[in-house]
Amino acid sequence: MDTIKYSYSSVLTIAGFDGSGGAGIQADIKTISALGSYATSILTALPVQNTVGVKSIHAIPASVVKEQIQTILEDIYPSSIKIGMVHTAELVGVIMEALKDNKVPIVFDPVMVATSGHRLIETATVAAIIERLIPLADIITPNLQEASILADIPIHNVADMYLAGEKIMKTGCKSVLIKGGHLESDQLTSLYFANDSTVHEFTYPKLNTQNTHGSGCTLSSAIATYIAQGETFLNAITLAQEFVHRAIAEGINVKTGKGNGPLHHFYNPKATIKYSLE
Repeated sequence: MDTIKYSYSSVLTIAGFDGSGGAGIQADIKTISALGSYATSILTALPVQNTVGVKSIHAIPASVVKEQIQTILEDIYPSSIKIGMVHTAELVGVIMEALKDNKVPIVFDPVMVATSGHRLIETATVAAIIERLIPLADIITPNLQEASILADIPIHNVADMYLAGEKIMKTGCKSVLIKGGHLESDQLTSLYFANDSTVHEFTYPKLNTQNTHGSGCTLSSAIATYIAQGETFLNAITLAQEFVHRAIAEGINVKTGKGNGPLHHFYNPKATIKYSLE
């Protein structure tokens, strides 16, 4: 059609559900949309949860996840991919096989523990993630609890984060951003271990709020979105962290639910960016 002159940068999210709207695939779609890209999505699991916590997790059949991925990739091929909740070893295998020949950047948020503290992943799945999904990803974004699981060491401070990052990089990981949101300090410190052996440290003042539900999902999908829009990995990580920090700050004075409320994803939404096909 002669009138078709543009396309959108598309970001595919492969993640779990959150009926309360603050985390999971809902947070991903909100983030991708707020930052000006087009979101497509694959559902991996159906957690029954609200802002207070997770009540149960219902699996999506692995064959259905595989079919979802194939159907999206044959129609709307993404500019980047974000992977979130993958809670069984079988799903790890399905996703790895579906994406092993993929040519676009992958951001993997190894979701294991919710903001509320609830464990979201089967213990047997950790080994499969380390062996099969982490080497597939260009960036992984664990929080402190998840980094502790992946590195198999306790993390109490920034020095421990450095040790954990070094251990995780030795698992075949291309790069890792360890998020320091749970540090007992007045400021947040995150560490980005890049694939050129450099380490970049980011610090932000800690905000006094419980409204952080879905902050990890939001960060990883924001990184994927900025990469899809042409930013370098380091710039994408920097911009994504700024977006999350501002989204938390803008949502401090809003009550949504009885537990950990969501970020304000749409505090400054962008129109979907059009790219010329010419």
